[in-house]
Amino acid sequence: MRFILYTSLAVLLFSGCTSTKMMPANSSPAVSLPAFDIEGHRGARGLMPENTIPAMLKALEIGVTTLEMDAQISRDGQVLLSHDPYINPAHELLPNGDEIPDADKQKYVLYEMDYADIRQFDAGSKYYDKFPDQQKLKTYKPLLSEVIDTVQQYIRAHHLPQVFYNIETKSKAETDGKYHPAPDEFVQRLMDVITEKEIEPYVIIQSFDVRTLQVLHAQYPEIKTALLVENILGLEANLRKLGFVPDIYSPNYKLVTSKLVADCHRQGIKVIPWTVNDINEIKQLKAKGIDGIITDYPDLFR
Repeated sequence: MRFILYTSLAVLLFSGCTSTKMMPANSSPAVSLPAFDIEGHRGARGLMPENTIPAMLKALEIGVTTLEMDAQISRDGQVLLSHDPYINPAHELLPNGDEIPDADKQKYVLYEMDYADIRQFDAGSKYYDKFPDQQKLKTYKPLLSEVIDTVQQYIRAHHLPQVFYNIETKSKAETDGKYHPAPDEFVQRLMDVITEKEIEPYVIIQSFDVRTLQVLHAQYPEIKTALLVENILGLEANLRKLGFVPDIYSPNYKLVTSKLVADCHRQGIKVIPWTVNDINEIKQLKAKGIDGIITDYPDLFR
């Protein structure tokens, strides 16, 4: 049985940057990251359909400090939320409500579709056996701009502290031009939305793809960055590959050790692992000194 502790986070805590020999080169001096960052993975994937507006609002209601989400680009250049580069038949339906046939399971590639057509697919009504507690409702893959507008309005209406937006660029070299544009274009389209909405101090861009982070670091050094890691190369090798010191090192939670956390902290890097869905594992990770968690169940904490 999973024990759930509901917490009300009425005040967003901020902490100053750690004084170290090498500070993150792209850290914004205006707004510090939360002292301990509670990030709702894809909004609140364990409770609501992932990467949808209802998932983001649920995470806000629970009291996260950061909304984590995935970004894709449509054929007509729109930035939308989706983890997969295509309509996923595991938890999404055709516009008429029918199941997607197995033969078409990767047919509906987002980068080959205009956003108006993508929006017609049902991203929330189908039962998803990986997350049986997920509330089902008819919804859609939203534009990033719509997510930001809705979140900011919700924050104002409910007198909540400002949250951060942790946005992942879903890209890799082997699928450039197939599932997404090249890094320069991907980053520019993403940043066009972010600058238009004037939320730069509250944005973190994360990726497994060091290329997008490198473009971002060169062109928008004030934007916070997070390096996502699932390999066993180690901190120094991953930082050498990246080429600069990010604000956040974000490994698979199974890779976190007390030494890794200490090594990151010596370089002024916060450690925020993914994706932690067990209360005991959260406690063990906190004992190692992590700076936050990314979880499908933001209602599960401490």
